Amino acid sequence: MWIPAALKPLPLPMICGLFGALCLGIVGALAGLVIGLNVYVPTAWAAMIEVGIPATLVGFVLGLLVGAIALLTHRRRSARGR
Repeated sequence: MWIPAALKPLPLPMICGLFGALCLGIVGALAGLVIGLNVYVPTAWAAMIEVGIPATLVGFVLGLLVGAIALLTHRRRSARGR
């Protein structure tokens, strides 16, 4: 997995959390835009925020959980190999 140089010093759960936040934040913002354009065009930008921010938070939490599970799995496997 390619990781930017600025993120390399961060622990794995944080990297996964940021990646999850980015992915779900973009999806949530696009979903909010589509919903906003279908409901009332002048406030579509607000719908992007209303849907995008919660999606970003959910993505961050899910990413943290996935990263923590991956880190624990890696540590257990490396401890067994000793």
